[in-house]
Amino acid sequence: MFPHRNIYKYTWTSPDCKTHNQIDHVLIDRRWHPSVLGVRSFRGVKCDTDHYLVITKATERLAEGKQAAQSFYRQRFNLWKLNETEVKEQYQTEIRKRFATLENLNDDEDVNRTWENIKESIQTSAKGSLGLHELNQNKPWFDEECLGFFGSKEAG
Repeated sequence: MFPHRNIYKYTWTSPDCKTHNQIDHVLIDRRWHPSVLGVRSFRGVKCDTDHYLVITKATERLAEGKQAAQSFYRQRFNLWKLNETEVKEQYQTEIRKRFATLENLNDDEDVNRTWENIKESIQTSAKGSLGLHELNQNKPWFDEECLGFFGSKEAG
């Protein structure tokens, strides 16, 4: 993935010193992938093994992530329920009732306040008839099994 000479890609040398292989790799979560700048092996480090030391250069993101920047709660409605005729009719009825009450409002009101009333009417009727859509959370790859494996390595 990173352009290096072959000598920096090898991570293992056989006992006959003629065969070289790339058998050691770096595992990283997909969301941190863009922060990796390079990976290479260092042959000069003596670790009393036939494997070479593999070093990864990475940057640390100090800015807020996309999710932190969008920390406000945004409601997503379950729009798939509109395919059901009963739910669709219920939603249409609620919208009609709410807009009938909005027609009685004063025309001299501020445009922004009128928009807020319309938006609030749509959101409350959608929440009542459609419900909220729950986002699927990604399962983290470093789970209890991995933690147990590394914990047993340190103890042994």
